[in-house]
Amino acid sequence: MGDSRKVRFCTSPDGTSLAYAVAGKGPALLESAYSLNLVEYSEVNALWRRWTAELSRNRTYVQFDARGFGMSDHNPRDMSFDARVADIGAVADAAGLERFALIGHSSAAAAAVAYAALNPARVTHLMLCSSYARGRGKAEPGGAGEEEGLLYQRLARFGWSSRDPSFRKVFQTQFAPDAPAEAHEAHEELQLTMSPENLVRAMSTTDQIDVTDLAARVSCPTLVVHSRGDLRHSLEEASYLARLIPQSRLVVLPSRNRILWEGEPAWEQFAEEARAFLPSGPDEEGPFRELTPREREMLELLARGLDNHQIAAHLNLSEKTVRNMVSSVLDKLEVETRAQAIVRAREAGFGVGSPA
Repeated sequence: MGDSRKVRFCTSPDGTSLAYAVAGKGPALLESAYSLNLVEYSEVNALWRRWTAELSRNRTYVQFDARGFGMSDHNPRDMSFDARVADIGAVADAAGLERFALIGHSSAAAAAVAYAALNPARVTHLMLCSSYARGRGKAEPGGAGEEEGLLYQRLARFGWSSRDPSFRKVFQTQFAPDAPAEAHEAHEELQLTMSPENLVRAMSTTDQIDVTDLAARVSCPTLVVHSRGDLRHSLEEASYLARLIPQSRLVVLPSRNRILWEGEPAWEQFAEEARAFLPSGPDEEGPFRELTPREREMLELLARGLDNHQIAAHLNLSEKTVRNMVSSVLDKLEVETRAQAIVRAREAGFGVGSPA
């Protein structure tokens, strides 16, 4: 794996080091940190690459690694929910964001709800994906949900680092049961970067999340998107959260995958909803409108100075396919040379933050 973005670091209020990265340009969108991600590779990991490409489209998109995970501090003293909420503000300050849209996935969505409720002057829009107001221990205290949470913690504690991948596959098949093998392989890559100790600490915290009171205080427009067949957190829990937030709208996606795969219809619906809801800059004019999502990914890497071999590695394509894509993009941009395409792409905002 590899990524051309620069990873930056900031410090949370309690002194924990947080890794973050910035992509694109336009209105600001900050993503609440989700443990199953690694900003260093989010542009190329097959599980998240389309998510990153889509959300950075005509926006300044800021991601960061959750405390205890990725390139952030692996030994934080505090793994509490309140600390995760405070981390959102720390990254926003470090990235120079005064007002911004905020997006979150799963437990990170609950942290986003809390931050938006406590900081109404800063958050303009809130988008919640695969979300819930109550963790398992709060939704069903003393019941099956709490027991299920403890079971997952035991699986993580004793099986996460095992040579037997079946323990980790329990989580893979729950997060994306209908995704292809490539998605599960990408999931495995991210899982192996996570320590079982920190994962269990995070799980025990998320099982006790309860933002029911804070959700009622959210004052910005809110979009809740949830897969109908989500195996980790039910549609009922997402619906409950949507009912709590005054200016919210619930969109139900036709999928069982909580991490949507780029080839399924639910992904296209998600992308359309995100484009309609989240603030963004003006779309490219003229020939840039004709580029396919894959060609846009390729052009972004081309504008950053990567050669065909490097682009092929980033996109998991053959060099022949990349050459054909370059030819297609040259035709669509109505230019004759690779250098001319790079100039036009950079003028349109591609390649922001590329290495010198």
